[in-house]
Amino acid sequence: MNKFIFILFFLPVTIHATAQPLNGSKSALLDSLTAVVAEKDHPDIHSILIAKNGTLLYEKYFNGWTKDSLHDSRSAFKSVTSLLVGIALDKGLIKNVHQKVYSFFPEYNDFSGNNAWKKDMTIEHLLQMKAGFDCEEFNDGKDCETDMMASGDWVRFSLNLPMKDKPGTVWAYNSSAPMILSGIISRVANMSVMDFAAKYLFGPMGIQHYRWTVDPAGHGMTAGSFYILSSDFVKFGEMVLQKGLWNGKRIVSAAWLEKSTDTPIGIPDFSFLKFSRSPVAIPQPTWYGYYWYSEEVRTKNYREKVLFASGNGGQYIMLIERLGIAVVFTQGYYGSWKAKRAFDLLARYIIPAFEP
Repeated sequence: MNKFIFILFFLPVTIHATAQPLNGSKSALLDSLTAVVAEKDHPDIHSILIAKNGTLLYEKYFNGWTKDSLHDSRSAFKSVTSLLVGIALDKGLIKNVHQKVYSFFPEYNDFSGNNAWKKDMTIEHLLQMKAGFDCEEFNDGKDCETDMMASGDWVRFSLNLPMKDKPGTVWAYNSSAPMILSGIISRVANMSVMDFAAKYLFGPMGIQHYRWTVDPAGHGMTAGSFYILSSDFVKFGEMVLQKGLWNGKRIVSAAWLEKSTDTPIGIPDFSFLKFSRSPVAIPQPTWYGYYWYSEEVRTKNYREKVLFASGNGGQYIMLIERLGIAVVFTQGYYGSWKAKRAFDLLARYIIPAFEP
């Protein structure tokens, strides 16, 4: 088995303002949140952070994790990959999302049989999880990620996957689609995706302490396995809420964020809140866009749309635009429904603390 490589960055860290105290009912609700999570029933919640207007209002670490702990973002990093694609588009390195995927890889020439469908695959199909590959990881279907990570070149492996469906027709979540975007970004930018991200996303946002997972061919993983501080993870959410600005500097265009966070694709028979087993929330369907999810949190007292990034084990960046808050959960409930209990905590404690 080929070994993948970790690239570490341990530079001086600059983060936004530390957690500030709240008053009154907000403080009481969040104190209750802390107490509930500290109970033995939540042994694998690692951190919860809430930020608004550039300030951390709540920052708590649990079960041995600290503010200095790098955490695997898992598939929540796909949403960051969506940001990187937007930056490449903003800079004119990618013309539009309708460009054909294989036009970036002229050395590929196997378009026989069902693989003839590959000629029509676009960047948008990759972003929508409608590439058509014979892979499906969301519903415990055909897992291609294990074989991909055992290969020597994760981009080439993904490009060579057999086709099952015509691109654009079937939503099938997988890790190979975002991995191909790693190859596209590195080719159009003439630098590794790691250098591209450092130059145009992480550096401008003061994110300097992280760890990439890199394949033996030197491709940075863009489907997950990216390790980051929780206090930096929440910055992505704040930047999205600020329509692509960070400390007044344009990171990605508002137009891209509007397009990429639109979530028109319904995920059949699925609801994060339903699986959270919340006693207060009324489950609603989950929707998907360009590596972002959305779901309405509905109770008898309120309704709030939540845009979020999601990773196995319970890694979430949750954004509630109307309330102006970004919420991060990092957890260790890998392969368990308990990861989704974060949505119950959101519904019972966090949203009510910020409702007008």
